[in-house]
Amino acid sequence: MTGPRVLVTPRSMSAGRSPAVDRLKAAGYTVVTPAPGRQPTREDLLAAVPGVVGWVAGVEPIDAQVLAHADTLRVISRNGAGCDAIDMAAAAASGVRVLTARGANAQGVAELALALTLAGLRGLPEAAAALRAGQWRRTTGREAAGRTLGVVGFGAIGRRLAHLAAGLGMRVVAHDPFVRDAGDVPLLPLHDLLRTSEVVSLHVPPSPDGPLLGAPELALLRDDAVLLNTARSTLVDEDALLAELDSGRIALYTVDAFDREPPAPSALLAHPRVLPTPHLGAATAESVRRASDAAVDNLLAALADERGQQGTEASGGS
Repeated sequence: MTGPRVLVTPRSMSAGRSPAVDRLKAAGYTVVTPAPGRQPTREDLLAAVPGVVGWVAGVEPIDAQVLAHADTLRVISRNGAGCDAIDMAAAAASGVRVLTARGANAQGVAELALALTLAGLRGLPEAAAALRAGQWRRTTGREAAGRTLGVVGFGAIGRRLAHLAAGLGMRVVAHDPFVRDAGDVPLLPLHDLLRTSEVVSLHVPPSPDGPLLGAPELALLRDDAVLLNTARSTLVDEDALLAELDSGRIALYTVDAFDREPPAPSALLAHPRVLPTPHLGAATAESVRRASDAAVDNLLAALADERGQQGTEASGGS
């Protein structure tokens, strides 16, 4: 007799053996992996979701149509901090709880942001490209010590990045309308942060109201600013950004996570002062392990809670 079915779709957990997935099996669940080692398509999900009670989800879109086919689904547990790929209204309407692994990937993403900060301040992408093209082009870069880093979004990742940057002697300021206490890091209005920071790093979810940084906001950036986006590509107006890059005002733009993955080729991604990376923020062995463990912990606890509630209801609450 097989146990209740749990869907596992993150690439890092479905390709090869995962100790976190082994814990699901040891707990009596039958694990379903419709697309081992790759991101599942909508067709994969529509075929796999009927009859599952739980879902350890990755970055794949989970829309209302998929949720409508999930007839017994009770819990979705993301192996990351965001849930913007999930139709939250449809999940709520279906009675499906959505949990996230907050903070599990903070160190990995913060370290990537710090590495990109140094790459931008020293002009490494353009220098490397010139040398590959046979040109010996030495430019004068900037040291991190004494520079101002503006962190937009002061959650787990933003705070970790602030700590790492302070260790290099950077001055850190932050903007987050939901944070009242940032310790010794000054909290500034967004426009003030953009005007005063030499490096700006984005760590907020996308907004349904459109890009956080449009043409007016990008115009506030200091000349030779380094703009880091390890959150979502839709946070920045790409046409306005391309114009700023072409003008030479922005030293480097980095982008790690896209609304569509892989992204389509574009003039922005091909720009010599753009350093795109293929969603590497949480792609460290340590972050993957923490996120996988947290996602499974959250799912097991939530499903146990669901069983407990059903048992109470069946006994009449006595």
